[in-house]
Amino acid sequence: MTTRATPRIPSRRSFVGMSAAAFGALALTSCGGSGSDEGPDVAAQSVGAMESFEADQQFKATEPITLSILWTDWPEQPVTDSWQVFDRIKELTNVELELTHVPFSDNVEKRSLLISAGDAPTVIPLIYRGDETPFVSSGAILPMSDFVEHMPNFRKYVEEWELGEMMENIRQADGKYYMLPGLQEVWVPAFSLIIRKDVWEEIGIGIPSTWDEVHEGLRAIKAKYPGSLPLADGFEGQSLINYGGYAFGTRAGWGFGDGMIGGQDGPMSYAATTEEYRTMVEYYRTLVEEGLLDPESLTAANDGGGAASIDAKFAQETCFAASGSSGTVYEFAQAMDAALGTDNYELQLIPPPAGPGGNIMGPRNFLHGFMLSTEIASSENLLAILQFLDWLYFNPDAREMLRWGVQDETYIKDSDGGIELAEGYSLDSFELNMGAETDIQKDLGYSTFLAESTESRPLKESYNSEDFTAYIDGVLEGLEPMPPWAPAPLDEAELEQASLMATPLKDAVDTSTLQFLLGERDLSEWDTFLQELEAAGLPAYVDLINSARDRFVSSST
Repeated sequence: MTTRATPRIPSRRSFVGMSAAAFGALALTSCGGSGSDEGPDVAAQSVGAMESFEADQQFKATEPITLSILWTDWPEQPVTDSWQVFDRIKELTNVELELTHVPFSDNVEKRSLLISAGDAPTVIPLIYRGDETPFVSSGAILPMSDFVEHMPNFRKYVEEWELGEMMENIRQADGKYYMLPGLQEVWVPAFSLIIRKDVWEEIGIGIPSTWDEVHEGLRAIKAKYPGSLPLADGFEGQSLINYGGYAFGTRAGWGFGDGMIGGQDGPMSYAATTEEYRTMVEYYRTLVEEGLLDPESLTAANDGGGAASIDAKFAQETCFAASGSSGTVYEFAQAMDAALGTDNYELQLIPPPAGPGGNIMGPRNFLHGFMLSTEIASSENLLAILQFLDWLYFNPDAREMLRWGVQDETYIKDSDGGIELAEGYSLDSFELNMGAETDIQKDLGYSTFLAESTESRPLKESYNSEDFTAYIDGVLEGLEPMPPWAPAPLDEAELEQASLMATPLKDAVDTSTLQFLLGERDLSEWDTFLQELEAAGLPAYVDLINSARDRFVSSST
Protein backbone atom coordinates (compact mmCIF):
# COMPACT_ATOMS: atom_id res chain seq x y z
CA MET A 1 0.00 0.00 0.00
CA THR A 2 1.41 3.39 -0.98
CA THR A 3 1.20 6.09 1.64
CA ARG A 4 0.28 9.48 0.21
CA ALA A 5 0.74 12.92 1.69
CA THR A 6 1.24 16.52 0.70
CA PRO A 7 4.23 17.17 -1.55
CA ARG A 8 4.73 20.64 -0.16
CA ILE A 9 7.82 20.55 2.03
CA PRO A 10 7.42 23.00 4.91
CA SER A 11 10.13 25.54 5.28
CA ARG A 12 12.57 24.86 8.10
CA ARG A 13 13.22 27.22 9.97
CA SER A 14 12.45 28.75 25.22
CA PHE A 15 12.94 31.08 28.64
CA VAL A 16 13.52 32.01 32.15
CA GLY A 17 10.90 30.55 34.49
CA MET A 18 7.73 32.60 34.59
CA SER A 19 4.07 31.68 34.96
CA ALA A 20 1.82 31.96 31.92
CA ALA A 21 -0.46 34.33 33.78
CA ALA A 22 2.40 36.59 34.76
CA PHE A 23 3.77 36.51 31.26
CA GLY A 24 0.41 37.34 29.74
CA ALA A 25 0.40 40.66 31.51
CA LEU A 26 3.86 41.41 30.21
CA ALA A 27 3.94 39.98 26.69
CA LEU A 28 0.54 40.92 25.38
CA THR A 29 0.35 44.50 26.52
CA SER A 30 2.00 47.62 25.23
CA CYS A 31 5.70 48.01 25.92
CA GLY A 32 6.11 51.76 25.84
CA GLY A 33 2.47 52.00 24.81
CA SER A 34 0.58 53.05 21.75
CA GLY A 35 -0.62 56.56 22.06
CA SER A 36 2.45 57.57 24.07
CA ASP A 37 5.01 60.15 23.02
CA GLU A 38 7.07 57.30 21.61
CA GLY A 39 4.59 56.15 18.98
CA PRO A 40 1.48 56.89 16.96
CA ASP A 41 -1.88 57.65 18.51
CA VAL A 42 -3.83 54.66 17.24
CA ALA A 43 -7.19 56.04 18.38
CA ALA A 44 -6.67 59.13 16.23
CA GLN A 45 -5.65 57.03 13.20
CA SER A 46 -8.81 55.00 12.93
CA VAL A 47 -10.17 55.83 9.48
CA GLY A 48 -11.83 52.68 8.16
CA ALA A 49 -11.63 50.84 11.47
CA MET A 50 -14.53 49.02 13.09
CA GLU A 51 -15.76 50.79 16.19
CA SER A 52 -16.00 47.51 18.06
CA PHE A 53 -13.80 44.62 16.97
CA GLU A 54 -13.57 41.37 18.91
CA ALA A 55 -11.98 37.96 18.53
CA ASP A 56 -13.70 35.57 16.07
CA GLN A 57 -15.64 38.47 14.55
CA GLN A 58 -15.69 39.18 10.82
CA PHE A 59 -13.66 42.28 10.08
CA LYS A 60 -14.90 44.72 7.45
CA ALA A 61 -13.39 48.16 6.94
CA THR A 62 -15.92 50.97 7.06
CA GLU A 63 -14.41 52.43 3.90
CA PRO A 64 -12.20 50.95 1.16
CA ILE A 65 -8.51 50.45 1.98
CA THR A 66 -5.62 49.45 -0.24
CA LEU A 67 -2.82 47.64 1.57
CA SER A 68 0.56 46.79 0.06
CA ILE A 69 2.07 43.37 0.79
CA LEU A 70 5.25 41.57 -0.20
CA TRP A 71 4.39 38.40 -2.11
CA THR A 72 6.87 35.57 -2.66
CA ASP A 73 6.38 33.82 -6.00
CA TRP A 74 6.97 30.07 -5.89
CA PRO A 75 7.92 28.58 -9.28
CA GLU A 76 5.15 25.98 -8.96
CA GLN A 77 2.60 28.61 -7.85
CA PRO A 78 2.74 31.50 -10.32
CA VAL A 79 0.47 34.18 -8.92
CA THR A 80 -2.09 35.86 -11.16
CA ASP A 81 -4.16 39.00 -10.67
CA SER A 82 -7.25 36.93 -11.40
CA TRP A 83 -6.82 34.68 -8.36
CA GLN A 84 -10.14 34.47 -6.55
CA VAL A 85 -8.51 34.67 -3.11
CA PHE A 86 -7.78 38.38 -3.54
CA ASP A 87 -11.34 39.13 -4.64
CA ARG A 88 -12.65 37.09 -1.72
CA ILE A 89 -10.53 39.02 0.79
CA LYS A 90 -11.74 42.30 -0.67
CA GLU A 91 -15.38 41.14 -0.62
CA LEU A 92 -15.20 40.11 3.02
CA THR A 93 -13.09 42.96 4.40
CA ASN A 94 -13.23 45.95 2.02
CA VAL A 95 -9.42 45.73 1.85
CA GLU A 96 -7.64 45.37 -1.47
CA LEU A 97 -4.17 43.82 -1.42
CA GLU A 98 -1.57 45.42 -3.66
CA LEU A 99 1.25 42.94 -4.34
CA THR A 100 4.97 43.59 -4.62
CA HIS A 101 6.52 40.45 -6.09
CA VAL A 102 9.83 38.81 -5.16
CA PRO A 103 11.01 35.44 -6.49
CA PHE A 104 11.35 32.54 -4.08
CA SER A 105 14.91 31.90 -5.27
CA ASP A 106 16.24 35.06 -3.62
CA ASN A 107 13.31 36.36 -1.62
CA VAL A 108 15.39 37.00 1.53
CA GLU A 109 17.93 39.12 -0.34
CA LYS A 110 15.28 41.06 -2.27
CA ARG A 111 13.30 41.61 0.92
CA SER A 112 16.36 43.03 2.67
CA LEU A 113 17.12 45.35 -0.24
CA LEU A 114 13.57 46.70 -0.28
CA ILE A 115 13.56 47.31 3.47
CA SER A 116 17.00 48.92 3.49
CA ALA A 117 16.05 51.22 0.61
CA GLY A 118 12.81 52.24 2.30
CA ASP A 119 10.79 50.74 -0.54
CA ALA A 120 9.21 47.81 1.29
CA PRO A 121 5.45 47.41 1.19
CA THR A 122 3.50 47.80 4.42
CA VAL A 123 3.07 44.10 5.19
CA ILE A 124 6.16 41.89 5.05
CA PRO A 125 5.13 38.23 5.45
CA LEU A 126 7.05 34.93 5.52
CA ILE A 127 9.01 36.15 8.54
CA TYR A 128 10.42 33.57 10.93
CA ARG A 129 11.57 34.49 14.41
CA GLY A 130 14.96 36.14 14.09
CA ASP A 131 14.37 37.40 10.54
CA GLU A 132 13.31 40.75 11.95
CA THR A 133 16.41 41.32 14.08
CA PRO A 134 18.62 42.98 11.41
CA PHE A 135 16.00 45.70 10.84
CA VAL A 136 15.24 46.68 14.42
CA SER A 137 18.03 49.17 15.01
CA SER A 138 17.35 51.11 11.81
CA GLY A 139 13.74 51.76 12.80
CA ALA A 140 12.54 50.26 9.52
CA ILE A 141 9.93 48.01 11.12
CA LEU A 142 7.20 48.60 13.66
CA PRO A 143 7.40 47.28 17.24
CA MET A 144 4.34 45.00 17.16
CA SER A 145 4.26 44.62 20.93
CA ASP A 146 3.09 48.26 21.10
CA PHE A 147 -0.05 47.39 19.16
CA VAL A 148 -1.28 43.89 20.04
CA GLU A 149 -3.84 45.39 22.40
CA HIS A 150 -5.75 46.17 19.20
CA MET A 151 -5.48 42.57 17.94
CA PRO A 152 -8.00 40.44 19.91
CA ASN A 153 -7.67 37.27 17.80
CA PHE A 154 -3.92 37.17 18.31
CA ARG A 155 -4.27 37.64 22.07
CA LYS A 156 -7.02 35.03 22.32
CA TYR A 157 -5.13 32.23 20.59
CA VAL A 158 -1.82 32.97 22.26
CA GLU A 159 -3.67 32.46 25.54
CA GLU A 160 -5.82 29.47 24.51
CA TRP A 161 -2.91 27.61 22.93
CA GLU A 162 -0.60 28.50 25.84
CA LEU A 163 2.00 30.26 23.72
CA GLY A 164 2.56 33.26 25.99
CA GLU A 165 5.92 32.10 27.28
CA MET A 166 7.19 31.57 23.75
CA MET A 167 6.38 35.16 22.88
CA GLU A 168 8.90 36.22 25.50
CA ASN A 169 11.68 34.72 23.43
CA ILE A 170 11.15 36.98 20.45
CA ARG A 171 11.70 40.19 22.40
CA GLN A 172 14.61 42.35 21.36
CA ALA A 173 17.03 44.10 23.71
CA ASP A 174 14.63 47.04 24.11
CA GLY A 175 11.99 44.68 25.52
CA LYS A 176 9.74 44.84 22.45
CA TYR A 177 8.99 42.34 19.71
CA TYR A 178 8.89 43.40 16.10
CA MET A 179 7.13 40.52 14.37
CA LEU A 180 4.04 38.45 15.02
CA PRO A 181 4.54 34.74 14.37
CA GLY A 182 2.03 32.38 12.89
CA LEU A 183 0.48 30.37 15.72
CA GLN A 184 0.12 26.59 15.62
CA GLU A 185 -2.26 24.87 18.04
CA VAL A 186 -0.20 21.71 17.69
CA TRP A 187 3.28 21.47 16.31
CA VAL A 188 5.14 18.45 15.08
CA PRO A 189 8.58 18.37 13.48
CA ALA A 190 8.18 18.96 9.75
CA PHE A 191 11.16 16.69 9.13
CA SER A 192 11.72 13.30 10.64
CA LEU A 193 12.52 9.77 9.52
CA ILE A 194 10.66 8.15 6.61
CA ILE A 195 10.87 4.35 6.64
CA ARG A 196 9.86 1.48 4.40
CA LYS A 197 7.50 0.23 7.08
CA ASP A 198 6.89 -3.11 5.39
CA VAL A 199 10.62 -3.87 5.34
CA TRP A 200 11.16 -2.75 8.92
CA GLU A 201 8.30 -5.01 10.00
CA GLU A 202 9.73 -7.85 7.93
CA ILE A 203 13.05 -7.71 9.78
CA GLY A 204 11.24 -7.70 13.12
CA ILE A 205 11.76 -4.13 14.31
CA GLY A 206 8.59 -2.41 13.16
CA ILE A 207 8.48 1.32 13.79
CA PRO A 208 11.66 2.21 15.71
CA SER A 209 11.07 4.46 18.70
CA THR A 210 14.71 5.01 19.71
CA TRP A 211 17.97 5.60 17.88
CA ASP A 212 19.25 2.33 19.35
CA GLU A 213 16.35 0.55 17.63
CA VAL A 214 17.17 2.43 14.43
CA HIS A 215 20.74 1.12 14.66
CA GLU A 216 19.55 -2.42 15.29
CA GLY A 217 17.09 -2.26 12.40
CA LEU A 218 19.65 -0.85 9.97
CA ARG A 219 22.01 -3.73 10.79
CA ALA A 220 19.25 -6.26 10.11
CA ILE A 221 18.32 -4.57 6.83
CA LYS A 222 21.97 -4.49 5.77
CA ALA A 223 22.19 -8.22 6.42
CA LYS A 224 19.11 -8.84 4.26
CA TYR A 225 20.12 -6.35 1.55
CA PRO A 226 23.94 -6.43 1.57
CA GLY A 227 24.26 -3.96 -1.28
CA SER A 228 22.21 -1.31 0.46
CA LEU A 229 23.12 1.81 2.39
CA PRO A 230 19.86 1.67 4.31
CA LEU A 231 19.80 5.16 5.91
CA ALA A 232 20.17 8.50 4.10
CA ASP A 233 19.80 12.19 4.81
CA GLY A 234 19.45 13.86 1.42
CA PHE A 235 19.57 17.40 2.82
CA GLU A 236 23.32 17.88 2.92
CA GLY A 237 23.47 16.27 6.34
CA GLN A 238 21.54 19.10 7.97
CA SER A 239 18.21 17.37 8.54
CA LEU A 240 19.26 14.11 10.19
CA ILE A 241 21.37 15.78 12.86
CA ASN A 242 18.70 18.44 13.38
CA TYR A 243 15.91 16.24 14.71
CA GLY A 244 18.45 13.67 15.86
CA GLY A 245 20.38 16.32 17.77
CA TYR A 246 17.47 17.10 20.06
CA ALA A 247 17.28 13.41 21.05
CA PHE A 248 20.93 13.63 22.12
CA GLY A 249 20.24 16.74 24.19
CA THR A 250 21.85 19.22 21.83
CA ARG A 251 21.19 21.25 18.69
CA ALA A 252 22.77 20.69 15.30
CA GLY A 253 22.24 21.03 11.57
CA TRP A 254 19.28 23.22 10.63
CA GLY A 255 18.51 23.72 14.30
CA PHE A 256 21.96 24.97 15.31
CA GLY A 257 20.94 28.64 15.24
CA ASP A 258 23.30 30.75 17.31
CA GLY A 259 24.74 27.56 18.78
CA MET A 260 23.85 28.38 22.38
CA ILE A 261 21.97 25.98 24.64
CA GLY A 262 20.79 25.94 28.25
CA GLY A 263 20.62 29.06 30.35
CA GLN A 264 17.58 28.16 32.43
CA ASP A 265 19.52 27.88 35.68
CA GLY A 266 22.93 29.22 34.79
CA PRO A 267 25.20 30.28 31.94
CA MET A 268 24.53 29.11 28.40
CA SER A 269 26.96 26.81 26.60
CA TYR A 270 28.03 26.46 22.98
CA ALA A 271 26.37 23.27 21.73
CA ALA A 272 29.28 21.95 19.67
CA THR A 273 31.58 21.93 22.73
CA THR A 274 29.31 19.75 24.85
CA GLU A 275 29.59 16.04 25.54
CA GLU A 276 26.09 15.63 24.14
CA TYR A 277 27.20 16.95 20.77
CA ARG A 278 30.18 14.61 20.68
CA THR A 279 27.95 11.65 21.59
CA MET A 280 25.67 12.52 18.68
CA VAL A 281 28.61 12.77 16.28
CA GLU A 282 29.96 9.40 17.49
CA TYR A 283 26.58 7.75 16.89
CA TYR A 284 26.25 8.85 13.28
CA ARG A 285 29.95 8.25 12.65
CA THR A 286 29.41 4.63 13.71
CA LEU A 287 26.54 4.29 11.23
CA VAL A 288 28.81 5.51 8.43
CA GLU A 289 31.62 3.16 9.47
CA GLU A 290 29.26 0.17 9.45
CA GLY A 291 27.93 0.99 5.99
CA LEU A 292 24.49 1.85 7.36
CA LEU A 293 24.40 5.58 6.58
CA ASP A 294 24.94 6.73 3.01
CA PRO A 295 27.88 9.20 3.13
CA GLU A 296 26.90 10.70 -0.23
CA SER A 297 23.61 11.85 1.29
CA LEU A 298 25.52 13.92 3.85
CA THR A 299 27.10 16.10 1.20
CA ALA A 300 24.38 16.39 -1.45
CA ALA A 301 20.76 17.49 -1.56
CA ASN A 302 18.09 15.14 -2.85
CA ASP A 303 17.41 16.56 -6.29
CA GLY A 304 14.26 14.54 -6.88
CA GLY A 305 15.74 12.76 -9.86
CA GLY A 306 18.78 10.96 -11.20
CA ALA A 307 20.40 7.74 -10.10
CA ALA A 308 22.05 9.39 -7.09
CA SER A 309 18.85 10.85 -5.64
CA ILE A 310 17.25 9.42 -2.53
CA ASP A 311 14.05 8.94 -4.54
CA ALA A 312 15.92 6.65 -6.92
CA LYS A 313 17.61 4.76 -4.10
CA PHE A 314 14.24 4.04 -2.49
CA ALA A 315 12.97 2.86 -5.87
CA GLN A 316 16.06 0.67 -6.36
CA GLU A 317 15.59 -0.75 -2.83
CA THR A 318 19.06 0.31 -1.74
CA CYS A 319 17.67 2.76 0.84
CA PHE A 320 14.99 2.00 3.43
CA ALA A 321 15.00 5.05 5.72
CA ALA A 322 15.70 8.71 5.06
CA SER A 323 15.08 12.21 6.33
CA GLY A 324 12.08 13.99 4.92
CA SER A 325 8.69 15.57 5.43
CA SER A 326 5.20 14.46 4.56
CA GLY A 327 5.86 15.87 1.10
CA THR A 328 8.99 13.77 0.73
CA VAL A 329 6.86 10.65 1.31
CA TYR A 330 4.91 11.57 -1.78
CA GLU A 331 8.09 12.07 -3.82
CA PHE A 332 9.47 8.69 -2.75
CA ALA A 333 6.15 7.03 -3.57
CA GLN A 334 6.09 8.54 -7.05
CA ALA A 335 9.56 7.21 -7.78
CA MET A 336 8.71 3.76 -6.42
CA ASP A 337 5.48 3.55 -8.41
CA ALA A 338 7.34 4.39 -11.60
CA ALA A 339 10.21 1.99 -10.97
CA LEU A 340 8.45 -0.96 -9.38
CA GLY A 341 5.12 -0.82 -11.18
CA THR A 342 3.42 -1.81 -7.96
CA ASP A 343 2.13 -0.30 -4.74
CA ASN A 344 3.05 -3.35 -2.68
CA TYR A 345 5.01 -1.34 -0.17
CA GLU A 346 4.34 1.08 2.66
CA LEU A 347 6.11 4.32 3.48
CA GLN A 348 5.63 6.07 6.79
CA LEU A 349 6.86 9.29 8.36
CA ILE A 350 7.55 8.35 11.97
CA PRO A 351 8.01 10.48 15.08
CA PRO A 352 11.66 11.41 15.71
CA PRO A 353 13.29 8.55 17.66
CA ALA A 354 14.32 9.07 21.27
CA GLY A 355 17.93 9.17 22.35
CA PRO A 356 20.14 9.72 25.39
CA GLY A 357 18.59 13.17 25.87
CA GLY A 358 15.10 11.72 25.99
CA ASN A 359 12.05 11.75 23.75
CA ILE A 360 12.67 15.32 22.72
CA MET A 361 11.67 17.61 19.91
CA GLY A 362 12.81 21.16 19.23
CA PRO A 363 11.11 24.49 19.93
CA ARG A 364 7.51 24.47 18.79
CA ASN A 365 4.27 26.19 17.84
CA PHE A 366 5.51 29.16 15.83
CA LEU A 367 5.55 29.31 12.05
CA HIS A 368 6.24 32.23 9.76
CA GLY A 369 4.34 35.42 10.46
CA PHE A 370 4.77 39.05 9.46
CA MET A 371 6.27 42.40 10.32
CA LEU A 372 5.16 45.89 9.32
CA SER A 373 7.08 48.70 7.70
CA THR A 374 7.19 51.79 9.91
CA GLU A 375 5.57 53.86 7.16
CA ILE A 376 2.27 52.56 8.52
CA ALA A 377 2.87 54.58 11.71
CA SER A 378 1.67 57.74 9.97
CA SER A 379 -1.29 56.13 8.20
CA GLU A 380 -4.79 57.35 8.99
CA ASN A 381 -5.83 53.69 8.52
CA LEU A 382 -3.45 52.33 11.17
CA LEU A 383 -6.13 50.87 13.45
CA ALA A 384 -8.10 49.41 10.54
CA ILE A 385 -4.98 47.71 9.15
CA LEU A 386 -4.15 46.23 12.56
CA GLN A 387 -7.70 44.89 12.78
CA PHE A 388 -7.53 43.49 9.24
CA LEU A 389 -4.22 41.70 9.82
CA ASP A 390 -5.48 40.33 13.12
CA TRP A 391 -8.42 38.85 11.20
CA LEU A 392 -6.35 37.64 8.23
CA TYR A 393 -3.66 35.91 10.29
CA PHE A 394 -5.48 34.73 13.40
CA ASN A 395 -9.25 34.54 12.84
CA PRO A 396 -10.40 30.89 12.37
CA ASP A 397 -12.83 31.70 9.55
CA ALA A 398 -10.15 33.64 7.69
CA ARG A 399 -7.70 30.79 8.10
CA GLU A 400 -10.23 28.31 6.71
CA MET A 401 -10.96 30.59 3.76
CA LEU A 402 -7.26 31.00 2.94
CA ARG A 403 -6.87 27.22 2.95
CA TRP A 404 -10.08 26.04 1.28
CA GLY A 405 -11.78 28.95 -0.45
CA VAL A 406 -15.51 29.63 -0.37
CA GLN A 407 -17.75 27.33 1.64
CA ASP A 408 -20.45 25.58 -0.42
CA GLU A 409 -18.66 26.68 -3.59
CA THR A 410 -15.11 25.30 -3.52
CA TYR A 411 -15.53 23.12 -0.43
CA ILE A 412 -18.23 21.46 1.66
CA LYS A 413 -18.24 21.32 5.45
CA ASP A 414 -20.28 18.71 7.29
CA SER A 415 -22.00 19.02 10.65
CA ASP A 416 -18.95 17.58 12.44
CA GLY A 417 -16.64 20.13 10.86
CA GLY A 418 -15.18 17.74 8.31
CA ILE A 419 -14.09 19.41 5.06
CA GLU A 420 -13.93 18.09 1.53
CA LEU A 421 -13.57 19.76 -1.83
CA ALA A 422 -16.69 20.37 -3.86
CA GLU A 423 -17.22 18.58 -7.14
CA GLY A 424 -15.13 20.10 -9.92
CA TYR A 425 -12.39 21.37 -7.58
CA SER A 426 -9.03 19.82 -6.75
CA LEU A 427 -5.98 20.55 -4.67
CA ASP A 428 -3.38 18.72 -6.71
CA SER A 429 -0.44 19.51 -4.43
CA PHE A 430 -2.22 17.54 -1.70
CA GLU A 431 -3.56 14.86 -4.07
CA LEU A 432 -7.16 15.82 -3.36
CA ASN A 433 -9.74 15.31 -6.12
CA MET A 434 -6.93 14.93 -8.64
CA GLY A 435 -7.99 15.67 -12.22
CA ALA A 436 -10.85 18.04 -11.41
CA GLU A 437 -11.29 21.01 -13.69
CA THR A 438 -10.25 23.73 -11.21
CA ASP A 439 -7.30 23.55 -8.82
CA ILE A 440 -8.05 25.83 -5.87
CA GLN A 441 -4.35 26.58 -5.42
CA LYS A 442 -3.06 27.09 -8.96
CA ASP A 443 -6.24 28.58 -10.40
CA LEU A 444 -7.79 30.40 -7.43
CA GLY A 445 -4.88 31.19 -5.07
CA TYR A 446 -5.98 29.30 -1.97
CA SER A 447 -3.61 27.06 0.04
CA THR A 448 -0.55 29.21 -0.70
CA PHE A 449 2.08 30.21 1.88
CA LEU A 450 -0.36 32.68 3.41
CA ALA A 451 -2.64 29.79 4.37
CA GLU A 452 -0.07 27.82 6.35
CA SER A 453 0.94 30.41 8.94
CA THR A 454 -1.67 29.99 11.70
CA GLU A 455 -3.59 26.73 12.10
CA SER A 456 -5.79 24.97 14.60
CA ARG A 457 -5.31 21.23 14.80
CA PRO A 458 -8.59 20.46 12.94
CA LEU A 459 -7.57 22.79 10.11
CA LYS A 460 -4.12 21.15 9.87
CA GLU A 461 -5.72 17.72 9.73
CA SER A 462 -8.34 18.78 7.17
CA TYR A 463 -5.93 18.78 4.23
CA ASN A 464 -3.45 16.15 5.36
CA SER A 465 -3.67 12.39 5.02
CA GLU A 466 -4.81 10.02 7.75
CA ASP A 467 -1.19 8.90 8.00
CA PHE A 468 -0.11 12.44 8.82
CA THR A 469 -2.82 12.66 11.48
CA ALA A 470 -1.40 9.46 12.94
CA TYR A 471 2.04 11.08 12.81
CA ILE A 472 0.69 14.03 14.83
CA ASP A 473 -0.78 11.61 17.38
CA GLY A 474 2.47 9.70 17.62
CA VAL A 475 4.51 12.83 18.18
CA LEU A 476 2.17 14.30 20.76
CA GLU A 477 1.85 11.02 22.65
CA GLY A 478 5.55 10.29 22.90
CA LEU A 479 7.64 13.43 22.57
CA GLU A 480 8.26 16.27 24.95
CA PRO A 481 9.32 19.78 23.93
CA MET A 482 12.94 20.51 24.75
CA PRO A 483 13.20 22.89 27.72
CA PRO A 484 13.43 26.31 26.08
CA TRP A 485 16.76 28.04 25.98
CA ALA A 486 16.96 31.34 27.79
CA PRO A 487 16.49 34.51 25.74
CA ALA A 488 19.57 36.66 25.27
CA PRO A 489 18.44 39.65 23.18
CA LEU A 490 21.31 41.77 21.91
CA ASP A 491 21.50 45.52 21.41
CA GLU A 492 22.55 47.06 18.10
CA ALA A 493 26.29 47.03 18.74
CA GLU A 494 26.16 43.52 20.17
CA LEU A 495 24.20 42.24 17.17
CA GLU A 496 26.89 43.38 14.79
CA GLN A 497 29.61 41.98 17.00
CA ALA A 498 27.81 38.63 17.46
CA SER A 499 27.22 38.29 13.73
CA LEU A 500 30.90 38.75 12.98
CA MET A 501 31.80 36.18 15.62
CA ALA A 502 29.09 33.58 14.98
CA THR A 503 29.61 33.04 11.26
CA PRO A 504 33.21 31.74 11.30
CA LEU A 505 32.42 29.66 14.38
CA LYS A 506 29.45 27.97 12.75
CA ASP A 507 31.41 27.42 9.54
CA ALA A 508 34.09 25.67 11.58
CA VAL A 509 31.48 23.54 13.35
CA ASP A 510 29.76 22.54 10.09
CA THR A 511 33.04 21.64 8.41
CA SER A 512 34.44 19.62 11.30
CA THR A 513 31.15 17.89 12.06
CA LEU A 514 30.94 16.62 8.50
CA GLN A 515 34.59 15.54 8.56
CA PHE A 516 34.03 13.59 11.78
CA LEU A 517 30.90 11.93 10.39
CA LEU A 518 32.57 10.91 7.16
CA GLY A 519 35.72 9.66 8.87
CA GLU A 520 37.86 12.29 7.18
CA ARG A 521 38.83 13.41 10.66
CA ASP A 522 39.41 10.97 13.49
CA LEU A 523 37.47 11.46 16.71
CA SER A 524 40.80 11.44 18.56
CA GLU A 525 41.12 15.01 17.24
CA TRP A 526 38.07 16.22 19.15
CA ASP A 527 40.12 18.21 21.66
CA THR A 528 41.98 19.81 18.77
CA PHE A 529 38.63 20.79 17.27
CA LEU A 530 37.66 22.48 20.54
CA GLN A 531 40.95 24.33 20.60
CA GLU A 532 40.29 25.54 17.05
CA LEU A 533 36.97 26.97 18.18
CA GLU A 534 38.67 28.78 21.05
CA ALA A 535 41.24 30.21 18.66
CA ALA A 536 38.38 31.38 16.43
CA GLY A 537 37.00 33.54 19.27
CA LEU A 538 34.53 31.21 20.98
CA PRO A 539 35.16 32.43 24.59
CA ALA A 540 34.40 36.05 23.66
CA TYR A 541 31.27 35.00 21.78
CA VAL A 542 29.96 32.91 24.68
CA ASP A 543 30.69 35.77 27.12
CA LEU A 544 28.79 38.20 24.87
CA ILE A 545 25.69 35.99 24.71
CA ASN A 546 25.76 35.21 28.43
CA SER A 547 26.06 38.90 29.28
CA ALA A 548 22.93 39.55 27.26
CA ARG A 549 21.25 36.60 28.95
CA ASP A 550 22.15 37.92 32.42
CA ARG A 551 20.88 41.39 31.49
CA PHE A 552 17.58 39.94 30.30
CA VAL A 553 17.14 37.87 33.46
CA SER A 554 17.83 40.91 35.62
CA SER A 555 15.32 43.05 33.74
CA SER A 556 12.66 40.32 34.01
CA THR A 557 12.84 39.92 37.78
